[in-house]
Amino acid sequence: MKRSLTCAPGRALVTTAACLCLLLAGGSLDDAIAQPRSAQARPEATAAKPDGEMRWAIYVTLSPNWLDPAEVMGGINSFWVLYAVHDALVKPMPGNLMTPSLAESWTVSPDQRVYEFKLREGLKFHNGDPFTAEDVKFSFQRTKGTKILKEKVKEITIVDPYRVRFQLSEPLPDFMAFYGTLTTGAGWIVPKKYIDKVGDDGFKKHPIGLGPYRFVSHTVGVELVMEAFEGYWRKVPSVKRLVFKVVPDPTTRAAMLKRGEVDIAYMLDAPQALELQKDPSLRLAFSGGIGTAAVDFLDMWDPKSPWADRRVRLAVNYGIDRRGLSEMETLGASKPTGSIIPRTFEFALPIEPYPYDPVKAKQLMTEAGYPNGFDGGDLHVTPPFFARGEGVMNYLGALGIKLRMRPMERAAFLSTWAAKKLKGVCVCGTALYGNAATRMSEIVPSDGTYAYGGWPDIDLLYKQQAVETDKKKREVMLFQIQQTLHDRVRFAPIFEFHWPSGIGPRVEEPALLLINPYPWSAPLEEVRLKKK
Repeated sequence: MKRSLTCAPGRALVTTAACLCLLLAGGSLDDAIAQPRSAQARPEATAAKPDGEMRWAIYVTLSPNWLDPAEVMGGINSFWVLYAVHDALVKPMPGNLMTPSLAESWTVSPDQRVYEFKLREGLKFHNGDPFTAEDVKFSFQRTKGTKILKEKVKEITIVDPYRVRFQLSEPLPDFMAFYGTLTTGAGWIVPKKYIDKVGDDGFKKHPIGLGPYRFVSHTVGVELVMEAFEGYWRKVPSVKRLVFKVVPDPTTRAAMLKRGEVDIAYMLDAPQALELQKDPSLRLAFSGGIGTAAVDFLDMWDPKSPWADRRVRLAVNYGIDRRGLSEMETLGASKPTGSIIPRTFEFALPIEPYPYDPVKAKQLMTEAGYPNGFDGGDLHVTPPFFARGEGVMNYLGALGIKLRMRPMERAAFLSTWAAKKLKGVCVCGTALYGNAATRMSEIVPSDGTYAYGGWPDIDLLYKQQAVETDKKKREVMLFQIQQTLHDRVRFAPIFEFHWPSGIGPRVEEPALLLINPYPWSAPLEEVRLKKK
């Protein structure tokens, strides 16, 4: 899909791939395999040497776990690093969301129980170790965020050094959605010999990969430094050195961009974005479309909690001004939604957002027996979106619902969330890749990593759709799940998240939304600085 430069009304010139994202993992598996291999290595007779340094100001602390594909646990931020240091058998790339990469091709048996991958030959890790099928098997076996895959994969056979076969216990229509997109890190390959030598902790301290950039250094809470790997199979990177600087404060990120200390400042707040528009040497780029924000009623599963009353949850849906939150946080770029699943995902049921109707919300609160509101407990927020949480808290406060915000550092929040130790409600974000089924996998079924409860009929239907090979029948099941979630008011969806980032004058190609949807710079071998 071609990108274009468009001017939004009243906005500066912005870089965008389109307001709507491409269909994720759409079409049949055969269609995906048959698409042109846009990531295939291209011979470059006179490839220029990598040159220069490009610097990013990122908005969260970069965890050492992000250096290891095995640690991908339902999030997407770790792919900032994986797209640089590592590579995958199959991955989203420009123009094809299931691009053959370390695997030249793959086949699927008629009964959809056997997947066989033909690997690219002659590749070496950054330390010189050869890439073989042993590394593919090893990488899959050590990954943690792949529960459904590990349940379904009965056996992995190394057919020869460059061919590996996955035998499933039963059909899993979403095998490639889990293995070949950014839903998990299972298909991202690490070197078996090296990890056997240094161990998991040693690998996080100095990761070795197959990607376009090799690891140089990581100072936790400060920066990650990487340098171009000129032996990368796809192409020689243009920029020699990449630096990801950890800058949690958006005002500081914007100031660093204006001073030329960084070249790209991710995720600016509205005031900083408006200020940058006044500088003709800087650009704003809006990207997103993968993450959705929603209120998750964590305590709704406690029958004694006011959140257990559907009318209360419905009041919250009517009591939030989604458009107002979008304007406040993202200059109106984020799109109000009635679902946690982006509209462009395969099997997504289009659900319109509830209108902002505070009168209706107050009526529902009165009907539920809370005309003056109640103590709603704690309000948690996925870091760093605390302003969003404050906005929601204000809207709920207008209904008489008293909440206490409990801000946490991002790593602590994610671990506490997954341990199911949060109480009250959460203004949470989810960005699981794939399709409607994979997006729901960690938050809707009762056994999901971030699910604090569930309904037996939804659990049963989710398990049935997971093995249904008839696409239309599966769509009916997934539509039914989504409609039921809406009818029972499982969430209060807010918007599909699109945000402004700032781009400095030295940047020719920031690579934002080259992969659509993927809202950050990628593939990183495509970023370019302007020639001096």
